[in-house]
Amino acid sequence: MMHNDKKILEVQHLTKKFGDNLVLDDLNETINQGDVIVVIGASGGGKSTFLRSLNLLNQPTSGKILFEGTDLTNLSEKELDQIREKMGMVFQSYNVFPHLTVKENLKLAPLKVKKMSEDEADQIAVELLEQVGLAEKADVYPNSLSGGQQQRVAIARALAMKPDVMLFDEPTSALDPEMVGEVLKVMQDLAKSGMTMVVVTHEMGFAQEVADQVWFMDGGKILEKGEPEQIFNRPKEERTKDFLARILGKS
Repeated sequence: MMHNDKKILEVQHLTKKFGDNLVLDDLNETINQGDVIVVIGASGGGKSTFLRSLNLLNQPTSGKILFEGTDLTNLSEKELDQIREKMGMVFQSYNVFPHLTVKENLKLAPLKVKKMSEDEADQIAVELLEQVGLAEKADVYPNSLSGGQQQRVAIARALAMKPDVMLFDEPTSALDPEMVGEVLKVMQDLAKSGMTMVVVTHEMGFAQEVADQVWFMDGGKILEKGEPEQIFNRPKEERTKDFLARILGKS
């Protein structure tokens, strides 16, 4: 994958406390255009809080989040919303609108927010449904879809805004095991297309195959990061070793 050094996200001294509980401990990281970063670690290590801080769904206690050079922590809600349009977010739950058809779900934001023409929004919706393998589901309602299909609609809907980065917060953890693969496949294709992605996941196979860098989080810090091959085969930190031993059943 061609990478350049255009910085998409810079995290500077990011700290988050909930009461006395320090959830993110002075994080400093840079994500460049085209990077696919997969964040792993045990529950409670701060992964989701970190991800949700990147688009300020979680307000940092202190520190800065720079998106394409703009410090998000200094913006009004309106300015922040405009920047969030460039950051697609996919959660555990599918977050699709049940009263709209699949295609209407995809067209809603481009029409309302981007003020796209009906034809253009329609064309983008059709192309994206094709991309996620759901072209034939355009006119059905989400409740007739499986969880895996709904999550693919949610990904397509985020992509309809033509974001510069996609953030995924455990996108497969609520799915039945037989549906996980179809969602990961869409994400893998997206990574290959050059999309900048930050993915919090428990799917180690995905991390091994798709990540440019794997970041291991524990106790609110990114304790270790590196290429998947290094992290999975030659982890340096004891806590990384312990975590992988537990999750992969390796001794």
